[in-house]
Amino acid sequence: MILIVAEKPSLGRNIAEGIGEMQKRNGYLEGNGYIITWAFGHLFSLCDIEAYHPNPEGNKHWTMDNLPCFPNEFRFELRKGNDKQVDAGVLRQFELIRTLCNRDDVDTVVNAGDADREGEIIVRLCIQNALKTPKKLKRLWLPDQTPQTVKKALSEMKDESEYDLLAAEGFARTYIDWLYGVNLTRYATIKNGTLLRVGRVIVPIVKAIYDRDMAIRRFVPGKYYALVSAEKTQGEVIELTSKNKFDDNQFLQAEQTCARYNAAGAVVTGIKNKKDKLSPGKLYSLSKLQNVLGKKYKMSMQESLTLVQGLYEKGYLTYPRTNSEYLATAEKDKIRQILAGCAKLGYPVTFKDNKTIFDDSKIESHSALTPTYKIPNKQQLNEREMQVYSTVFRRFVAVFCAEECVVSRTEITIAVGDYETFTLKGMVMLEKGWTKYDDYTQKDKILPSLKKGDSVNINFKPTEKETSPPKHYTIETLNNYLKNPFKDEKKAAKEQAENEEGIASDDSEDYKAIFEGLELGTEATRTGIIDNARKSGYIELKKDVYTILPDGEFLIEVLTHMQINMDKYKTSQLGQALKKVYHGKISVEESVKLAEAEIKEAFDKKTDEGFRLENDTGFFRDIVGKCPLCGSDLIRQKTFYGCTGYKDGCRFSVNINMCGRAISISMLRELTEKGKTSIIKGFVSPRNGKVFDAAIKLENGRTVFDFERHSPSNPNSGFSPTMDGEQPPLPEPPPDYR
Repeated sequence: MILIVAEKPSLGRNIAEGIGEMQKRNGYLEGNGYIITWAFGHLFSLCDIEAYHPNPEGNKHWTMDNLPCFPNEFRFELRKGNDKQVDAGVLRQFELIRTLCNRDDVDTVVNAGDADREGEIIVRLCIQNALKTPKKLKRLWLPDQTPQTVKKALSEMKDESEYDLLAAEGFARTYIDWLYGVNLTRYATIKNGTLLRVGRVIVPIVKAIYDRDMAIRRFVPGKYYALVSAEKTQGEVIELTSKNKFDDNQFLQAEQTCARYNAAGAVVTGIKNKKDKLSPGKLYSLSKLQNVLGKKYKMSMQESLTLVQGLYEKGYLTYPRTNSEYLATAEKDKIRQILAGCAKLGYPVTFKDNKTIFDDSKIESHSALTPTYKIPNKQQLNEREMQVYSTVFRRFVAVFCAEECVVSRTEITIAVGDYETFTLKGMVMLEKGWTKYDDYTQKDKILPSLKKGDSVNINFKPTEKETSPPKHYTIETLNNYLKNPFKDEKKAAKEQAENEEGIASDDSEDYKAIFEGLELGTEATRTGIIDNARKSGYIELKKDVYTILPDGEFLIEVLTHMQINMDKYKTSQLGQALKKVYHGKISVEESVKLAEAEIKEAFDKKTDEGFRLENDTGFFRDIVGKCPLCGSDLIRQKTFYGCTGYKDGCRFSVNINMCGRAISISMLRELTEKGKTSIIKGFVSPRNGKVFDAAIKLENGRTVFDFERHSPSNPNSGFSPTMDGEQPPLPEPPPDYR
């Protein structure tokens, strides 16, 4: 008898449909030589810190006494509920799995987790903890959940041991994320008196949005002069904009350059006309699909993932958490079958065998998203499901469309004397081809009828323009950044523009980044992490635009002050280590040691004397000094140092963060004891982002910047001496953090 342990009930039912004639039992199915049962996703989770280092009896609070925690051996336990007790349903289902695994008539146990590293370890943990005696272990790997695929996969099952490296990467990722999450979350929370979720991937994602929004907030528009001509030639306006730009104080130079251009005249030096075939976009990876759905239907990444996962579980789409836009060469026969089903519905498709579709070198674990042979009708899907399904289906039809999209491309070059050459590009669609089935927004651009040697009327004038601020991250641009955070933004924009014109761009750099682990998060985890950042109140998503929220600003600024560096470089280094685990180049233990070293460095700073003197802001509710107004204790609160004499009317407080600079305890004491600090370096103007140095002094019981001309080199001596914004009112002391 073969026992199949599925990751979730829906997968178990789909496997049973592929086997056929199975009888329903209490919590499992049986028949045709198979037993099928299931988990409910994660039945096991890593033990918390207290399992390794218990708190003193009666102390339920988080404490620095057991931090940092680096277990010699990580331990798992059955998942607990909010009451810290094992969930009854989880316990009942695991006991059933254990009973079935150890039945005398079961000689083979099959891991049927989702076809990724997370699904691998979810079911592997169940089987490892359930089996009392060794049995044959197999792996069922399903690229989709149709009965046809299930039957084929059951006949091709490999030994579970062939997936040991995939499991190793999954366990390494789980251990490292636990180390970062529990250690740094507790440390930052205890220190700052408010829950701060610190994770290996969530922080660089929030920081990317924070950095972009700060750049927008501090952006100061700059005026410049562009040289523009927009004159009619043969009845058509020909607009020419020079690449040369002039600062707002260079109007005379701009005017003189325009005069030279106009005197030189313009002539057509070349015309290219050619028929060309416009290529459809590539098949979808998960993130590319989410980009399109976010832009077109304003779907959040979490909503689109939920919908596409549901369509996969219903058997209509292939496995969704894929990072590839290509198909495996071994899938050609399967694709032919799907195309045959599309043709029966009247779509003009044909099998195409080329490298832009089939390329094993650009597939890590899973091929691109495609429909299966199981095609739903409109009654079987709701409106949002149909939007997702039709997007994938229409792209599939476009890629394999038998009708070519034919366009006429025109390129005209115009020389203005020997000063500058301008290129005008236009495209007219001659045959729609695949664009009848998939979205295509490029509008025909018809150029004037000119011949080589024709004169072009010009009248260049200096035109005043303003520089533009950076743009907020959208679902699309954030996704593209996270897939390859080290790619030049201008290069990415150029490739996007080429793709929209039907010109195939070289994507080898992106796939190299994915395969080496340079991406931030993975296709399988990224959506959930971004959604956690949104639910935590760190970022906001409106329509398809992300912005930072005050709690997100606080998170990033606190970690900066604590000198906890979790930028894209650190995260990608660990991502590369995880890929090395997957390829067998390093062990799980070695990757964990790398993470421990990084975390230890953050904790070492809290006891380093130099750090305490220069940068330390103490821990939440520490007594940090005496009030200069009433002599009461000053206490470190969440965002400020506040006087405990507030009940007697004293309102003295000092912000911990002033213009992007942490005010340490040593600075605070210098201020309260002497009335003025020494020069503090590294303030950042919230108005324009410029860095400046200044002292802080007391003036009528308030803190203000002091910009005395302490040094001839101080470029900010004329900066406004008042603080930006009001000091916060001192609240009631918060309750103990629990």
